[in-house]
Amino acid sequence: MKHVLPILFFLLTINITAQTDAETLKTIYSTSLTNGKSYEWLDYLSNQIGGRLSGSLNAEKAVAYTKEELEKLGLDKVWLQPVMVPKWVRGTKEYAFIESSSGITTTVNICALGGSIATPIGGVKAAVVEVQGIDELIALGKDKVSGKIVFFNRPMQADVIQTFEAYGGCVDQRYAGAKEAGKLGAVGVIVRSMNLRLDDLPHTGSMTYGNLPNSQRIPSAAISTNDAEKLSSMLALDKNIKLFFNQTCQQLQDVQSHNVIGEITGSEFPNEYIIVGGHLDSWDLGDGSHDDGAGCVQSMDVLRLLKESGIKPKRTIRVVLFMNEENGLRGATKYAEMAKQKGENHIFSLESDAGGFTPRGFQFDCNDVIFAKIESWKTLFKPYLIHYFERGGSGADVAPLKTDSNVVAGLRPDSQRYFDHHHAANDVFEHVNKRELELGAATMTSLVYLIDKYGISPISNTNELKN
Repeated sequence: MKHVLPILFFLLTINITAQTDAETLKTIYSTSLTNGKSYEWLDYLSNQIGGRLSGSLNAEKAVAYTKEELEKLGLDKVWLQPVMVPKWVRGTKEYAFIESSSGITTTVNICALGGSIATPIGGVKAAVVEVQGIDELIALGKDKVSGKIVFFNRPMQADVIQTFEAYGGCVDQRYAGAKEAGKLGAVGVIVRSMNLRLDDLPHTGSMTYGNLPNSQRIPSAAISTNDAEKLSSMLALDKNIKLFFNQTCQQLQDVQSHNVIGEITGSEFPNEYIIVGGHLDSWDLGDGSHDDGAGCVQSMDVLRLLKESGIKPKRTIRVVLFMNEENGLRGATKYAEMAKQKGENHIFSLESDAGGFTPRGFQFDCNDVIFAKIESWKTLFKPYLIHYFERGGSGADVAPLKTDSNVVAGLRPDSQRYFDHHHAANDVFEHVNKRELELGAATMTSLVYLIDKYGISPISNTNELKN
């Protein structure tokens, strides 16, 4: 009997610990779903401010608004971190048409890619050469490309379940297409939008000229998937058709903006930092609700939900709203640089930048031992249908914080509809579901709670596995 009692007490302790964690997660989810703030914040960010391109007035309005809202939460500290960002402006609405050999024109939907130069005054019109990618373009050579508009028409691969993989499989033509075509004497580039469905919306996104001299820099625009299909079909019938497009975008001098930061100071380990964040900037065609207003308001709500749930963190929990993810990563670079300069120990960094859709789980960049510890918490998330705990990439803004001993991670919502809206005019508030958004905020908060409670050091007792 003497030996049985300690064993019974040990088993009881395991059960109480597990129940406490389960009850805490239930409180977090209930609070988010019945008393969340993320949807209200996103409504204002999207409908009262709108698209928040780096360097724009709207971006600065977003900085002021989110700082004010964080201050209302009664955090221990809220501040702005200055960062110089690029200022690219779209100018007047772009215009394009296909001209057949008989002189008949058909208007098509395009938008300038972020960072592109303008067309010559009055636009550019030329014959079109269609390619499926950069390798095919290079193989054609200067003789077949010079003086023409290059049309990159490789679609996202529809049978890839992880849509971000499909995006990664063809985004190089958008990013570097103009650079490579310019070297071969092309006069312009049109790129099929990064979109898995057929519609009339062109999707913008960043592009680069690299170190290309100004004389070889050519205008670059995205064309809607419907119109890409149309252009390709017309080329198949008549190689002599021409494309005209006009855009007035320009790159201005860098301007100062800010990362927005708020924190709850840890009660036991204040020098160990856990951060959650998203990027406050967005493209200008829609209002940036999914990309990445959703991630910003979810991250803000993590700190609020911790306070509302009565959780007093052991470690310092920080929310960081990064500026300039879309066309420069200046905010992420500045934050990581200052963290290193101050010797801050960021043990865990979580980013939400994959839309406000139903959360499925997380992706972690960490070593095997730490991942095994995190994976042992999966059963706690099962009641909320969170099942995706995988090794892999994290997020563009938190990746610069990665070290050999810490963890960077990304929230992974269901991605099947994400690229319908990504960088397009339909990335608007009405396409974000309140419940899905709030489930994401609760899921992030729950993981932060567990990381804060148990840390990321190797498993030291069996209680942590019996959750």
